[in-house]
Amino acid sequence: MSGAALGIEIVVVFFLALFLLHRYADFRKQQRMVLFGTLLAWYLCFLIVFILPLDISTTIYKQCKIDHEEHPAVLPVIPLLSNQTAGNSTMATATKSVLKVCYKPWSYIPDGIMPVFWRVVYWTSQCLTWLLLPFMQSYARSGGFSITGKIKTALIENAIYYGTYLLIFGSLLIYVAVHPQWHLSWYELQTIGITAANTWGLFLLVLLLGYGLVEIPRSYWNASRRGHLLIKTYFKAAKLMTEKADAQENLEDVMEEVRKVQESIKYNHPLRKYIDTVLRKCPVDYQEKMGRNMDDYEDFDDKQNTYPSEKSLVKLHKQVIYAVQRHNRTRVQWLILLQQAMHLEDVAKNETSSAHQFVRSFPSTEPTSWLSRYFYTPTVEWYWECLLKHWFYRLLAVVLSLFSVAVVWSECTFFSTRPVLSLFAVFIQLAERDYNYLYIEMACFITIFFLCTCVYSTVFRIRVFNYYYLASHHQTDAYSLQFSGMLFCRLTPPLCLNFLGLIHMDSAISHQQKEQTAYTSIMGSMRVLSFIANGFYIYYPMLILLLCIATYFSLGTRCLNLLGFQQFVGDNEMTSDLIDEGKELIRREKRKLQRIEDGENRRREWKERYGNTREDTARNRIRNEAAEMTETNYSDTVPNTRQAKYSRTGRGTERDSIELLQDAEPLDFNAETLSDDPLEAGSTRHVPGRYLSMSSSRSRIFDDV
Repeated sequence: MSGAALGIEIVVVFFLALFLLHRYADFRKQQRMVLFGTLLAWYLCFLIVFILPLDISTTIYKQCKIDHEEHPAVLPVIPLLSNQTAGNSTMATATKSVLKVCYKPWSYIPDGIMPVFWRVVYWTSQCLTWLLLPFMQSYARSGGFSITGKIKTALIENAIYYGTYLLIFGSLLIYVAVHPQWHLSWYELQTIGITAANTWGLFLLVLLLGYGLVEIPRSYWNASRRGHLLIKTYFKAAKLMTEKADAQENLEDVMEEVRKVQESIKYNHPLRKYIDTVLRKCPVDYQEKMGRNMDDYEDFDDKQNTYPSEKSLVKLHKQVIYAVQRHNRTRVQWLILLQQAMHLEDVAKNETSSAHQFVRSFPSTEPTSWLSRYFYTPTVEWYWECLLKHWFYRLLAVVLSLFSVAVVWSECTFFSTRPVLSLFAVFIQLAERDYNYLYIEMACFITIFFLCTCVYSTVFRIRVFNYYYLASHHQTDAYSLQFSGMLFCRLTPPLCLNFLGLIHMDSAISHQQKEQTAYTSIMGSMRVLSFIANGFYIYYPMLILLLCIATYFSLGTRCLNLLGFQQFVGDNEMTSDLIDEGKELIRREKRKLQRIEDGENRRREWKERYGNTREDTARNRIRNEAAEMTETNYSDTVPNTRQAKYSRTGRGTERDSIELLQDAEPLDFNAETLSDDPLEAGSTRHVPGRYLSMSSSRSRIFDDV
């Protein structure tokens, strides 16, 4: 099994990163460079999380071999060989004890592989997060029309960014150069760069971790409370509708500006190719509308008209990209939130049902899978949604709360090695005595996974003025994808280094002479900068305790609410108003869906009732036409004008009766579409019985006003 576990995890982690990227990104519309950069960043970060437990178990095995080489007396082999009179039972017991000590773990990685592996993974991720991804982020956000223009814009935007890095690194370099006891070398320069990156990452890591350690258990506990999640969904609906209306208004303003520009620049203008590029980024309905209003037969005249510059077109291109992406994202988010709200309302209604069958208000239009058909039946769904789910969430919230308490306690006491106060260090050392490598790897993986969940879930929830937002269902833009990759690459290395400090496997913090993991060896000795290794890395994580207390009492949420940012606060009048508004919005959308469903049911019943009559009428029509053709063939020999005349009159009467039957359907004054008849599909005439004021609105924002 040497190296097999490493290869399996490398493959599994790649498909995991690919699956998550497919969930958030759109492979058909996103640029290949953006997808590759984000996938590589996520993949490298997940590799660090999954491979570090294997490195820890391998290091413990190496430490065991070193201890037995330095202290051979601890092995029961010598008394076993010297005592010739011992019985066979004693020999078997001693043999068992020898075999139990220092056996090779199932996931053992041979020497020389892990240092090279960590060096490649770490430095590749650092080049991505500090050099390539910021440049690619500015490149993707740029509105330039050429590759050269986008590169120029990206370099200008990142000039200040890179200058800040050089300033920090230069300050640390001067500090080391001035110190009389140190002599600069490549190893020390490398350590200074790693220390600067880990310091920045640890600063942000503590802030995100302090929020996630409290918010994740509380979110599951609140989800177990009946009705709380539905009320919060109403609040989100009111906020999202406001954002959706703003996105629609912003898109219309940008499209109006595009229309004015494309009408002023004719087909033979030098800037016309830029306008065509901008038009291709617009929605399809706006493209058709602008195409109908185009008059390209006129030539442009530089003396009579004023034309926009290329710089203004670049700015307009950037605005179009952002407006279209924001509009699409809010539209999809509204549909997802609407489905979630209706599902929660269905759960509230089914809780009082005595039939123990989960009934939905609006059946899903998607085809049911075999799992739902045979296993997740309406009865099983009722027991899960109305009975078991609440208790499962409460139990999960309690377990996560205990985990959070253990993390906070260990972060505040991990610097103490005698006695050992860190709970994670105690658990690992107990397993290390028995050399239970499977338990060590599982405990390390679960702990790292919990820490990553607290940090990454906070990252996924961040919204910075709508410029950064990770939205599922392929609605995340390129800027947000690359920003998440940057944060992951900056947060994962210091997070893993902090975990090694929690279990006392980082000698720079624990000050113990033990075998170092391959991951710690590439980080270099932090003693080069003693004020960071002995000060910042030890005492700054204690700030997590204060952040957890502030998050528990929702101090940040209340401060944002006082500043005018609408937040979900239970005892606030504005929150109550938004909840009522969201409830009314959901009710209005349900009425729309109900009217559409009723109209479709009536049309389906009408087709089922009169479908056979129409088929018989069509057959009679074909039969009469065939008879007419036969009669026409004999008209040259036996003329019969009177008979032909009456035959045509009968056909006309029959066609009129068909049209009367088709128009006999009762009118639906509330339906979105009154007729599905293929004879009327291409007609644009006004439908009788329907007022013009009740016609479908083009913007569909004020349909029910």
